[in-house]
Amino acid sequence: MDAATIPEPISPVKEFLSKTQKLLIDGKRVEAASGETFEVLDPSNNSVLTRVPKGAKEDINRAVKAARNAFENGPWKKISVSERGKLIWKLADLIEARAEEFSQLETLDNGKPLTIARAVDVALVIDHFRYYAGMTTKIHGETIDISVPYAPGADFLDFTLREPMGVVGQIIPWNFPLLMATWKLGVALAAGNCVVLKPAEQTPLSALHLADLFQEAGFPDGVVNIVTGFGDAGATLAEHNDVDKIAFTGSTEIGHEIVKASAGNLKRVSLELGGKSPSIVFPDADLDIAAQGVASAIFFNQGQVCTAGSRLLIHKDVYDEVMERVSEEAKNIKVGPGMCADTNMGPLVSREQQERVLNYIRSGEMAGARTLTGGQVPENLESGCYVEPTVFDNVKQDMKIVAEEIFGPVVVAAPFEDLDAVIARGNDTEYGLAASVWTKDINKAHKVAKGLKAGTVWVNSHNIFDAAAPFGGYKRSGFGREMGIHALENYTQVKNVIIQLHD
Repeated sequence: MDAATIPEPISPVKEFLSKTQKLLIDGKRVEAASGETFEVLDPSNNSVLTRVPKGAKEDINRAVKAARNAFENGPWKKISVSERGKLIWKLADLIEARAEEFSQLETLDNGKPLTIARAVDVALVIDHFRYYAGMTTKIHGETIDISVPYAPGADFLDFTLREPMGVVGQIIPWNFPLLMATWKLGVALAAGNCVVLKPAEQTPLSALHLADLFQEAGFPDGVVNIVTGFGDAGATLAEHNDVDKIAFTGSTEIGHEIVKASAGNLKRVSLELGGKSPSIVFPDADLDIAAQGVASAIFFNQGQVCTAGSRLLIHKDVYDEVMERVSEEAKNIKVGPGMCADTNMGPLVSREQQERVLNYIRSGEMAGARTLTGGQVPENLESGCYVEPTVFDNVKQDMKIVAEEIFGPVVVAAPFEDLDAVIARGNDTEYGLAASVWTKDINKAHKVAKGLKAGTVWVNSHNIFDAAAPFGGYKRSGFGREMGIHALENYTQVKNVIIQLHD
């Protein structure tokens, strides 16, 4: 594609990209201690967007020290819960005023279509911060009536306090950079914690742009610290003995390493990891809606979604019809640079991810799966990290493309015959993050939803998220919940107070 046909970013984005970025530590924008930087690439053509600091151990140590000082000695814990909510709401207002800047940075950095970055990512970010702004005044304890067998006749007042964890380390992925940061920042700040945020090295730009807004919103120095860098920085944060809690979203493999690293001081851990989510289509479903829905379930965000409907299970009576419709949906997806208004699907995040997905496709072909459509790099887009929307059938359960998370626009399909069998097939995976069920039969929907071992089950929809709705996984998809009141369990601890009352 001719570069001249790709719209240029707006002036504030160009100005942001023209600068060498800096970390946010203790309220100040600073270089990495080493002075080193690294390139951030545009996956649509692999050109250099800008350079950001290569934070490492010393920078994480400085950030944790700043967060600890802010939590123990700064004004943050003296700010009323109402004022804390106002600060978070002000942050949402500032993001909303710069919504187009954040949308374009997400598109340039990650590759996703600008229409998606605007309508989904940034819109959810604003809503999420506002939800948790309202949550600050609703974090409370309880009173408990207790009977102490060995103190007959004694009178006690027992109540609980829900208190912040302290210093929280947060490591976020590259598929929804700003949104994943928000999922973690919103609840952590609402609960009164101080944060060290480590963005993915592939997509650090929106987090660094967000860094400018914390001071403008009025957050005290050190409450939020942002350190860009590679895996060594994340490992230092996970194992740091002055970090009270670590939150991670990413691959199951790295999740295991996070758990091991956290063992030193037995810090609290929450993990949102991989998935191999089934989309299950029954013959009584509205097939027009179902075909569009299951196609969107896998091809949304280039398939780089932990909940992507990457296993398509279709009742044998409508299998051929649905497969034809899904394949047609895939063929009609316009692949191209995310900045172009007519793009439906952008590039994958990096050349490394593109190669990973293409290797899975080749393994599927070699194992005997049939490619109904896609499987190639689109013509005239070789300079970027593109992969065509790909549909496989004739798959077997032991194939890598069926068992392993591909994290790209690749769906594998198989027929089923009865309800119990498809529940068992849906659960035949090491993951348990999400699933969708497509049927008009409410009884069938309830039975399948109850039978599936997954943290979220959508019915006649897929990839529906809201700040109030809890999200997380079963099995190797992680533990702990993001969003809603349930996320507060990850970021608060309960203190019990027992007072003996005397006459």
